[in-house]
Formats: sequence, structure tokens, C-alpha cells
Amino acid sequence: MKQFVFALALGATTLASTVATAAEKLSLNEISSYMNSFATAQADFTQVNDDGSLSTGKLYIRRPGKVRFEYDPPHSGLVLAEAGTVAIMDPKSNQPPETYPLSRTPLSIILARNVNLGRANMVVGHGFDGVSTVVRAQDPKNPEYGSIEMMFTDAPVQLRKWVIHGSAGETTTVILGDMKTGMSFKSSLFSISRPRRDR
Repeated sequence: MKQFVFALALGATTLASTVATAAEKLSLNEISSYMNSFATAQADFTQVNDDGSLSTGKLYIRRPGKVRFEYDPPHSGLVLAEAGTVAIMDPKSNQPPETYPLSRTPLSIILARNVNLGRANMVVGHGFDGVSTVVRAQDPKNPEYGSIEMMFTDAPVQLRKWVIHGSAGETTTVILGDMKTGMSFKSSLFSISRPRRDR
């Protein structure tokens, strides 16, 4: 079940598309505006777990506060966030889902109603690697929950990858395919009480 937990990295590579050759470092305001420009998003993802293993699947986001990681076989698990709770569901287990507060995950920064990377002590790293802008952020009130390192390309601005740095030093990388935004999702897609895969 660890591979599902690492999708959110609870607190207690190569890009898939060609990037512009004249890339420039994005400001925190530009990135915040981009994150706040959409309420829904969908993308394929590849996850590199802390032990080096790989998982693939589909990611669905509905801000504020909702996310669905739908893992491909052989894992076929689900990670859902809804109403401030994260549920980790392992189809191979007879146990009920593990649940945690969403606020304890660095991914809550992305899922916030209003993303404000200019907030005091939230951003602990802001750089440019010649291709992408890399921002490392944490909950300023609870830095012990870990941090999220996000990679953005420009022209147009797009989130391409994130790395979760957990409180115990573990890292999990999620590489995104082309992210589509602006679609409509049924609320049941994120329902912890009805987590069927065929919604």
C-alpha cells in the first residue's frame, strides 16, 4: 500500500512534451495565477516511488480539495481526497481504506481554493534550470509535514512534474503528461464513500 501513500507523501526525467527554446523563469505571481486559472484538470502520470519502483495511472483534480489518483494494473489502487480527507484504497486488501487529513499532505498546497505562493515562508526554493521553473513550497504553519517541489514550463505555463519530500526524508516523483483543464467532473468521481473505478 506504500505506493499509494506516496502519491500524496503524508507528512508524519524527461518531460512528455517539447518545451520552448526561449524559456524564462516564471515569477511566483505568474505561477499562482496559473494554478488559480483552473478548477479542474486531468492528466496521465508516471510515479517514481521512493524505492525506485514505477506506477502509472490517471490523475483528476477538482479544486478546491479534491483529487483522484487512479492506478493502472497491477496495482489498480485509488487515492482519493474529498472534504479534507485523504483515503488510500488497496483492492488487494480486505481492510477498510486508510484515511488521513488532507492538510497533512504537501499536495494540499496545489488543491487550495486560492494558491498564493507569495505567502510568507511558503516558498523555500525558487529557481530555473534553463528549461523549467522549479518552486519548492511547504505549509508555513506546519513545515514538518514535508514539502512539494513543482516544475513548470512556460509558453504556455503548465505544471509538468512534482516531487514530494516527506517528513521522514522519503521522496516521490510524479511526472505528468499533457494536462487538460476546464472539463466537468461528477462529484462521485472523488467520493470516498463510493470509490468504484467505473465512474
